[in-house]
Amino acid sequence: MLCVLPLPALFGEVRLKGHIHILGICGTFMGGIALLARELGFRVTGSDTAVYPPMSTQLRAAGIDLMEGYLAEHLHERPDCVVVGNAMTRGNPAVEYMLNQGLPYTSGPQWLAENLLRDKWVLAVSGTHGKTTTSSLLAWILDYAGMAPGFLIGGVPANFSASARGGNSGFFVVEADEYDTAFFDKRSKFVHYRPRTLAINNLEFDHADIFDDLRAIQRQFHHLLRCVPGEGLVVHPRGVAAVDETLAMGCWTPVTSFGLGADCGADWRAELLAADGTAFRLHHSGEPALDIRWSQCGLHNVENALVAMAAARHVGVAPAVAAAALADFGGVKRRLELLGRVREVAVYDDFAHHPTAIATTLQGLRARAGSGRLIALIEPRSNTMRMGEHRQQLAAATAAADLVYWFQPPGMNWSLDSVVQQSSSRAQLASNIDELVQSVAAQVQPGDQVVIMSNGGFGGIHQKLLAELAQADQ
Repeated sequence: MLCVLPLPALFGEVRLKGHIHILGICGTFMGGIALLARELGFRVTGSDTAVYPPMSTQLRAAGIDLMEGYLAEHLHERPDCVVVGNAMTRGNPAVEYMLNQGLPYTSGPQWLAENLLRDKWVLAVSGTHGKTTTSSLLAWILDYAGMAPGFLIGGVPANFSASARGGNSGFFVVEADEYDTAFFDKRSKFVHYRPRTLAINNLEFDHADIFDDLRAIQRQFHHLLRCVPGEGLVVHPRGVAAVDETLAMGCWTPVTSFGLGADCGADWRAELLAADGTAFRLHHSGEPALDIRWSQCGLHNVENALVAMAAARHVGVAPAVAAAALADFGGVKRRLELLGRVREVAVYDDFAHHPTAIATTLQGLRARAGSGRLIALIEPRSNTMRMGEHRQQLAAATAAADLVYWFQPPGMNWSLDSVVQQSSSRAQLASNIDELVQSVAAQVQPGDQVVIMSNGGFGGIHQKLLAELAQADQ
């Protein structure tokens, strides 16, 4: 049974009321759904496990009632609609109660499409890497230009302090994830969004728990391409075989390309002015070149900026305005976020959970480090990592670091010993958080940069390390 809770035709009109309960509410996507529903005037409650900031903080601040675990009694109040996260499976007590009681239910992407995206100009950012940062950049550029977009992003942009909002215009930016929708809908999430502007950042094999191979992922991306209107736009990297093959499967929409290098042949080109990517010159279709300086580092972030500027141009934002917005971009929580400096040691948090993302992040930091050492603490936590699909690429991905600590998560069915042995950088294996913190605190020197990489909470290691460094300083 579908839950169609329509948005009023005009902003500012009386909003509909209702009660939705979200299963898996603290995931970045479902947390964004919760914030949007609350903004639209719905009463929102939700269930989850392993609750941790920044999402839990956002939700509680918005007055959303969080319940620990997935208990049937959480649904005894009988909500008007249950929004089911894609981590939910058959056998989950709340899911079984929902089905047995005949409660109305839907998925998060379908709820978003039916309640908020209808009649919107949707700008969707897809790809294996960089979706969160690029979506944040695009939303900020549009906001800077006075367009007041709505957005749903899988992280918390510093310029907005929240991961989602309804907005006050006809534009909506969404981070378009290829992961499956729900236990009852195995299509990728992004096919629900029907964008008019589609960005494809890149395309590699990932999510081995649901996709057999790269071809299966390309098929889902082609389903997405089929939804983009002929008067829309597809932004894509130049010369990336997996993307080119997907476009060759059929594309009915104008395309524009991006790439690094003044002579790379792309429509949107970046000529580096600083090795760490904090300054570059934009070249676009014969227009005057623009010099851009901003706080983000790494070549991957330069590419993210090109994508955001190209997508923003499609809705009327001039490159000069976009360039000015980039200079004021504050980054995204957990995307190379500086947590603090203690004893002249910088500690960063980063969400990287794929060899390519690990490599590009470390390369960007290496270019910024100067004479200081780069120390990486990595928890291979994603489903694909736990399955060992990328094990042969991990050692090479950390080549830019001076010292790497690999953390062996509980329950992972293969050992990281082989990765340590293959590493060209100094690498160590750890299995205890507290011991790891003490080891790093004893190793660091003034001028070092420490980056903690995980797509989860990593046992609270971030604050533990900062506290240990501060205590040693005293």
